[in-house]
Amino acid sequence: MNEYAERHRQLADTLRQRFAGNGCEVIEGPAEVTLVIPAAELIRVATELRDGEAFRFEELIDVCGVDYSQYGRDQWATGTETACGFGRGIDVEAAAAGEERERRFAAVYHLLSVSRNQRLRLRVFVDSEHPLVDSVVGIWNSANWFEREAFDLFGILFDGHPDLRRILTDYGFVGHPFRKDFPLSGEVEMRYDAERQRVVYEPVSIEPRLLGPRVIRHDNRYLDEANETQDAGDA
Repeated sequence: MNEYAERHRQLADTLRQRFAGNGCEVIEGPAEVTLVIPAAELIRVATELRDGEAFRFEELIDVCGVDYSQYGRDQWATGTETACGFGRGIDVEAAAAGEERERRFAAVYHLLSVSRNQRLRLRVFVDSEHPLVDSVVGIWNSANWFEREAFDLFGILFDGHPDLRRILTDYGFVGHPFRKDFPLSGEVEMRYDAERQRVVYEPVSIEPRLLGPRVIRHDNRYLDEANETQDAGDA
């Protein structure tokens, strides 16, 4: 085991020893550690992660929202591209259940310890109907705009945030565009009306179109098929 991996293993062990009693779960991945924290314990745990001698996570690098409603349920919805080799693993039990996920939304935090040269991911699941979690702006001031972005795009509310307003969409925007049930083309479109001399909102007129990534393969399987087709045409 190299030094980098050993530091991650030691961090995971320390997190388990310290926070197991707080209902936290430690997940170890390839060269990364994730700490899943109950929403009610976030401020208490986050404060110790910043100030505790064993952790010293002085910097918050990012806060983002996640919508797990479709995670692991199906292949990527990419039309014919999926058949060409673009796919993902499926959680068979979740796909068979076909019901709303109890833990749909989560706030995810990425921390950096400069003094100990370590990184850590925090994940906090929130209630699907009323996604509310405490703000960590009082612990890491850099969370201010990140939490506003998660609120704007996912509708996650951060209790105690000093100025929780939309930051990327328009002030009159309706809905949260990064939620999985939000239409790709949006709900409305806007344009400037010269006669009324103001911006107007109208129903979307864009035709739905496939936005999935295309997978184009250039190997012997497809070259042989192309040659056979060409030979048949020449005959």
